[in-house]
Amino acid sequence: MRRVITYGTFDLFHKGHYNILKRAKEEGDYLIVGVTGDSYDVERGKMSVQDSLATRIENVKNTGFADQIIVEEYLGQKIPDIIRYNVDVFVIGSDWKGKFDHLSKYCEVKYVERTKNISSTMLREQSINIYRFGIVTDDLDDNDAVSEPLHVSGFHVECVYSDDAEIADGFCNKFELDSGYSDYAEFLDNVDIVYIKTTREKRADYIRAALNEGKHVICEAPFTLDSGEEKELEELSVEKGVFLLHNVSELYFATFGQLLWMTRGNLIGDIVSVKCSISKELFGVSPFADFYDLAYYPLCVIVKLLGTEFHSVTSDIVRNEDGSPAYGLIKFLYNNCIATAEISMDISINGGMEIVGRNGSIYVPDDWWQIGYFRLKKLNEPRSKRYSFNFEGNGFRYLLQALLAMIRDEGDIVTKRITAEESASIQGIFREVLHD
Repeated sequence: MRRVITYGTFDLFHKGHYNILKRAKEEGDYLIVGVTGDSYDVERGKMSVQDSLATRIENVKNTGFADQIIVEEYLGQKIPDIIRYNVDVFVIGSDWKGKFDHLSKYCEVKYVERTKNISSTMLREQSINIYRFGIVTDDLDDNDAVSEPLHVSGFHVECVYSDDAEIADGFCNKFELDSGYSDYAEFLDNVDIVYIKTTREKRADYIRAALNEGKHVICEAPFTLDSGEEKELEELSVEKGVFLLHNVSELYFATFGQLLWMTRGNLIGDIVSVKCSISKELFGVSPFADFYDLAYYPLCVIVKLLGTEFHSVTSDIVRNEDGSPAYGLIKFLYNNCIATAEISMDISINGGMEIVGRNGSIYVPDDWWQIGYFRLKKLNEPRSKRYSFNFEGNGFRYLLQALLAMIRDEGDIVTKRITAEESASIQGIFREVLHD
C-alpha cells in the first residue's frame, strides 16, 4: 500500500484545495491529511484564519479523498508524522516548491501544480472576503509577494502586469499565476488590490490609474519625489474611498508597535537620541532602488518615533564619481533630541537602531527593518530585558493583514500607517536636503 500525506490550513475551502487533495489521493492508495491547528497557525504567522478547526476538518472530510485526518499542532511535526504513519510520499502545492526538500530524507517529496484560473466569482460566492491581488513589476523577482499572501486568508494572487510582455509572461509562468498582462487597463479589470514594485519613475502613474479604477494600492516607497504629486495621490485615494499604503512592512509588526508605545509611554524617559543605520547590502532592496528609496525607511521610523515637528534637518553626502550618493548622514534637531539616519549604498556598515532616553535605552540589531525583538536597558538596572514577538517571512503578510482589517472596517490604526502628514514631512526632507 502506497501511503500519501499532505498538509494545509484549508481555510475558506475552494476549488484549489479540492484539487490538491484530489491530486494527492491519486499519488497512492491511502491519503492522510494534516489540518493545521489554531495555535500552530498563529505560531507560523498564518494570518486571519476565518474558519474554525472543526469546519476546516469537516470540509476536508466532505471531499471524500481523505482516509485519515490528523491535526498539525507544532513546528517540526511533519517528520515524526511521516515516520509514525509509514508515509511513502509527501505531496504539497508547487507554490511551496523547494520549501520541503529536506523531507526527502524520509520519503518521496512531490510538488503538484497549483490550480490556475480559480474562478474569483466562485470564491466570492463562497465568501465575500476574497480579494483578487495583482502585482505590477519590472522584473522577475516577486519580493515574496506571491508567497506572503498565502499566509493571509482573504487574498488570492491572480495575475501580474508589466509593460514588457516577456516579463509579464515569464513572471506568470515562474510563479504559476492565472494571467500575465501587458495592458494595464485589462490588468486592473481583474484585480481588487494592486502591489506596485517598479522603478520610482513609473510608480505615480500606475498608482493614479489604479486609484481612479477604485483599487486599493500598496506601493514601494517613496511613491514619487514630487511632494505635490504625492499629496494629489493621497487625496485621490480618499476621494475614491480606497487605501493607498507605502510598503514599509516593519511598521505593522507587533514588535515595532510595542517599541513605539514604550517610547511614547515614557518608559525610558524623554528621548534624547535616535540613531538608525541602513545599508543596501543588508536591506536587500531591488537593484533598481536608489539612495532615496533606501533613505525612506530610517526617515519613516524617525518621524514615527519623534513626530514631524523637528526644528531643522541637515545632511552630509559622500558621492560617487557620477554624482550619485554613496553614503549619507541625515541629522534632525528636535526639542532636546537629536536623530540621525545613516544610509549606505556602496559602503559596508553595521546596521542597527538605538533609542536613548534619560532613564534608559532601547536597541534593535542590524536588520531592524525586520524587527523581531529588541532589548530595553533601564538606568541603574544591571540587566537588559528582551522583548520579542513571532515574526515570519519578510513581513509583507503583516501589512496585508492590516490592509484587510482596514478594508473590513475593523480599525485603521494610524500609528501603523504612514500618514499624509508624515509622508509630506519626508518629502520635504528629500526636497530641501537631498534632492539635487
